[in-house]
Amino acid sequence: MKRILWTISSILAALGIAAALLISLNLRGEEPMPAGETLQSTPELIQRGEYLARVGNCMACHTTQGGAPFAGGRGIETPFGVVHSSNLTPDKSHGIGSWTSAEFWRAMHHGRSKDGRLLYPAFPYPNYTQVTREDSDAVFAYLHSLPAAAEANRDHALRFPYNTQAALGVWRALFFTPGAPQPEPTQSAEYNRGAYLVNGLGHCTACHTPRNALGASTDAKAFTGGLIPVQNWYAPALNAAHEAGVKEWATDDVVALLKTGVAPQGSVLGPMAEVVFRSTQYLSDTDARAMAVYLQVLPQQEHKVPAAGAAPPASALARGAKVYEQHCAQCHGDQGQGELGAFPALAGNRAVTLADPTNLVRVVLQGGYLPATAGNPRPHGMPPFQQFLSDEDVAAVTTFVRNSWGNQAPGVGTIEVYRARERRGL
Repeated sequence: MKRILWTISSILAALGIAAALLISLNLRGEEPMPAGETLQSTPELIQRGEYLARVGNCMACHTTQGGAPFAGGRGIETPFGVVHSSNLTPDKSHGIGSWTSAEFWRAMHHGRSKDGRLLYPAFPYPNYTQVTREDSDAVFAYLHSLPAAAEANRDHALRFPYNTQAALGVWRALFFTPGAPQPEPTQSAEYNRGAYLVNGLGHCTACHTPRNALGASTDAKAFTGGLIPVQNWYAPALNAAHEAGVKEWATDDVVALLKTGVAPQGSVLGPMAEVVFRSTQYLSDTDARAMAVYLQVLPQQEHKVPAAGAAPPASALARGAKVYEQHCAQCHGDQGQGELGAFPALAGNRAVTLADPTNLVRVVLQGGYLPATAGNPRPHGMPPFQQFLSDEDVAAVTTFVRNSWGNQAPGVGTIEVYRARERRGL
């Protein structure tokens, strides 16, 4: 009997220690909320906050189609269920009208809401923790200047146990540490500004870094590329010349890509087109250049050339050539040369020859649309072919363009096309 009691006591003690450790890890770095804290807002602070909110692309997630700006309610799909964005307008009942700037800072920096609840990292506080208090206050001032929208927040639709604060607390203890920008003393002020924007408000690693089974990313794999969960677009590596690295580009070309969505070396499609449309086109020239400088200095991945596989069947190439001639050559050219300023070249296009062909298949099925920007207000688009081409046709034509005009990449199978259709209900 004594042994049983001792065992139970030991288990309870261990659970108590684990709970205390979990609580301490989730409270690290936090300070008590100051009483009666107020923020002195000015037109200049609001204007700066509006700019920073664009840099963070906040409206994209916190606005539903046709809804009031920043009123929340947009469903963000994750592998664990749907997280609904919150109302950021100054409505006192449903928004942040009763919040203080310190409470908003705690949400940005520590991922904790006004009432103490832990926030889900679909709100990218693992990146926003790098944002300075001054910039957080500016964003807060801007949000409080908006019209209040009495839109109630929607409950999340997450599966058990992911819908519990306990599970979220464990995740945070394992994968989240509050941080702060750490300037590199050996680098220029321009580089450090770019690092701050890319790693903080820009939260570029949220997409361009692979995630583990629990949805967490690590600094060790930052910018190495990864499949965006549920959206099923591949965000290419930003530190690899054979994917989306820009180390060898002219800095002005990187700036052009960020601000217009197009550059001599390529253009943006898919989720990145929305980022350019809603966010990076509004960057100041100084900040766009700073981000470009930082991205060009990223340590580069070693390009491990995959072992040569079996050549695509001649029948698939012949079928692909026929589909290309009928549907693609008019815009992209007989030799995949494209047309400068209108239609991208496919010959030598690294987006075409990515090891993961997901994006290419998606563009053929769904079409490809560049963002309309001040620097490129009427971009050309590519129509969808999901209604005209069979899975076999899509597999054949993508295999053809990946292995023509000097391109060389593994062929695409019909199963990959089928999965792309199935994932997006095409």
